[in-house]
Amino acid sequence: MPTHTMRAVRLHEHGGPEVLRYDEAPIPEPGPGEVLVRVHAVGVNPPDWYVRGGLTSMPGEPDATVSLPVIPGTDVSGVVEAVAADVHDFAVGDEVFGLLRFPSFDGSAYAEYVAAPASDLARKPTGIDHVHAAGAPMAGLTAWQYLIEVGHDRPSPFQEARHRPTTLDAGKTVLVNGAAGGVGHFALQLAKWKGARVIAVASGAHESFLRELGADQFIDYTKSRPEELVHDIDLVLDTVGGPHSSRLLRTLKRGGALFPVFPGEFDEQEIAKLGVTLSIAQVRSNGAQLAELGHLLDAGTVRVAIDSTFALADARAAHERAARGHIQGKIVLTVA
Repeated sequence: MPTHTMRAVRLHEHGGPEVLRYDEAPIPEPGPGEVLVRVHAVGVNPPDWYVRGGLTSMPGEPDATVSLPVIPGTDVSGVVEAVAADVHDFAVGDEVFGLLRFPSFDGSAYAEYVAAPASDLARKPTGIDHVHAAGAPMAGLTAWQYLIEVGHDRPSPFQEARHRPTTLDAGKTVLVNGAAGGVGHFALQLAKWKGARVIAVASGAHESFLRELGADQFIDYTKSRPEELVHDIDLVLDTVGGPHSSRLLRTLKRGGALFPVFPGEFDEQEIAKLGVTLSIAQVRSNGAQLAELGHLLDAGTVRVAIDSTFALADARAAHERAARGHIQGKIVLTVA
């Protein structure tokens, strides 16, 4: 077994990227149903900077769920180092990846070792390395649970009804807003896998990247407005959000749907008048779905784009990169 301490990035206070400290911390003990993973790479995701900035309870949870110091992060790829006695799906030496304990701030992934619920893990696809595998869990499962199958019956904290994906096939047209980002680039590829026609919206710098991933049409939002160019869309997946997201409702046909990944500002009367649906899912850890996505990653049907990598010790620089925006794919931390 390893020594009893490890290197980890921890928050001792909330604030900007400068509060991320590269620390010595105890190696966690896997509890019942868990495995200890020796981490090789960690995906960087919005909840990491939300908790850093001071969000201490998940939407829908009544109480603060964070006590400082806390190790941020949810997305890992690594190798199983030890298994609890009741775990039979994984063995020491297995390469695994997963989205850990989401939705909560208990992932503790920015570290050399992490205790992970076995049910949150899947075998790492052999065809991709740990860096690419670490970029997949949260963004890939968000796209999967919005577009393919929710995989659980818990409603989002932002709406009462359970989210229901639109059936995607060759007869459907999907617009992905923010198509070059983490969730966006997975959504584009999953919609193409299902046979749909996909319109990708991003800034012009990402056009060749998105066409390579299979976009049938590209709209540069810095030069034109999607709602003025396209209509009769079946589904809009909006990964950008913000005050202007309601404009995208006008691209939809009657009976169409808008799925905002981040809650935006919408007028109920306009939605009713247009005869469209608005629906939000909250991504949850799901090892079985990640295994299905893993088959697509192994086959090259879906690929993970890496924006940039940073050493674990340089997590601050990774968060500064995220804050600059215009990310193409995923930012990943590497653990030696």
